[in-house]
This record gives sequence, C-alpha cells and structure tokens, in this order.
Amino acid sequence: MALPWLIGFLLFTAGPITAALLLGFTEWDIISPPKFVGLENWVSIFTEDELFRKSAVVTLTYAAMAVPLHVILGFVLASLLNSKVPGTNTFRAIYYLPTVLPLVATAVLWSWVLNPEFGLVNYMLSLIGVQGPGWLTDENWSLPSIVLMNLNFIGITVVIMLAGLQRVPQEMYEAAQLDGANRRQILRYVTIPFMSPVIFFTIILNLNNSFQTFTQAYVMTNGGPGTSTLFYMLYLFNNAFRYFKMGYANALALVLFLTIITITITQFRLSRLWVYSD
Repeated sequence: MALPWLIGFLLFTAGPITAALLLGFTEWDIISPPKFVGLENWVSIFTEDELFRKSAVVTLTYAAMAVPLHVILGFVLASLLNSKVPGTNTFRAIYYLPTVLPLVATAVLWSWVLNPEFGLVNYMLSLIGVQGPGWLTDENWSLPSIVLMNLNFIGITVVIMLAGLQRVPQEMYEAAQLDGANRRQILRYVTIPFMSPVIFFTIILNLNNSFQTFTQAYVMTNGGPGTSTLFYMLYLFNNAFRYFKMGYANALALVLFLTIITITITQFRLSRLWVYSD
C-alpha cells in the first residue's frame, strides 16, 4: 500500500538529493558528462568566491529584517482579527487573498508601485511634500523594498497566528482577570506563553522561506543594483542556468541545505528555553 508513495519519494525527493550530493563533487556543464573534481567546488566556494559571501550576507540581512516583521505584524493583525466585531471575516479574506496570487504577477505589480519616477508609493509621498527614495534602483533601498513587498504575503502567518489565538483557553483569561491582571499582563503571562509553539512554528516557516527567496529578486531587480539584492538562490540559479556550472550550483545547494538544517536544529534546541508546550 505504501509502494506508490515510496516510488514517488525515491524518484522525486531522495533521488534528486542524492544526485545533487554526487554532482556537487563534479564539474558539469549539462552538455558534456560530469567530471569528478573532488573538493574543488567546495574550496572555491569558501576561499575564492566573493559573490558567494555577498549573496550569503544579502540573504542573512533580508532574513534578519523580514522574519521579525512577519512574526510581530502577523501576531498584531491576528489579535485584531480575533476580536468579535462585525466585518472580521471580510478582513481575514482580504489579508489572505494576496497569498493565492501568482508570485510573478505580484512582483511585476510591485515593480510599478515602487517605481521611483511614476510609482504609486512615491506619488502618495509627493502629496505630503516628501521626496520618495529610489526604492529598487537605489542600493540602500533595494533590499528594504523587497522586504516591504513580501509583507504582501503575510496572510499565511496571520492565519496560523489566528488559529493559535483561538485555541488559547478562555478560562485562563477569565482567571487572570479575576486575579486583577491588566491587558499587558494578560498578554505577557497568558497569551504569549500559550502562543509560543505557534510563534516558534511561524519563525521556522518564515526563516526557511527567507533563505529560499528567489522570484522577487529575479523579476524585480535581477540581483541589482550592483549586488544589493543578489540573494543566495538567485546566485545559485545564475551558476546553474546562466553560467552552466551545474556541479558548482549543486555544491551551493548543499551548502544552503546544510545551513538551513543547522539553523533549524539550533532553533529547536533554543526553543526549550521559551516555548511552552505542556
């Protein structure tokens, strides 16, 4: 009964991962047969490749900005949507709707919205006498622009947070109110402890998504201006499908895989200090 799933797993998951591991030790341009080069790709990545280090810094910087924003803003919006007031179902649909739109179409739309000459954001700023920045054309603003654009997809985090908030036992709120706790104390000692597993899950989810950011940079900036938005996945794609250094790209993919695994395991270890799971 498990054989169909097992065949699919071997063909589409375990097989490609094993192939990537083996090809990471080769030089392969797709056309000619792979040539075994040992650790040459790995030595080049960590000692010679400046763009590898640049793409890693860009990706880590993006994650440091995007993950806290998604988690904190998602929690705030979920708390507002958890209120028993008319129209909350409509707002839930509005916040979640952008997540079902095609990512490429959304990126093209935001390229227009953030255009420094005729974009909607700078136009709105000009109405209040503010000179808008260059956004995607400015090295100092290009990465924050993609962070801003990706807040468009906060709906998934909001839905997860909302589900967690609705699972917090109401009797705990009532007990805290009877003990004289104010709203701040209820948030700190009741809501956040019960929500800590959900918050931890959204941190892991958004962190993994941040490390795999590709389409936004590919469509909106192509890594520019300069290398200010050269995300790791975009650099990996360039090596594989522009420079046809497929063996090198597989080595880069394995570095990313090991990095994500290491960070995830570290997060699980640290979660014992603050995640309430009783």
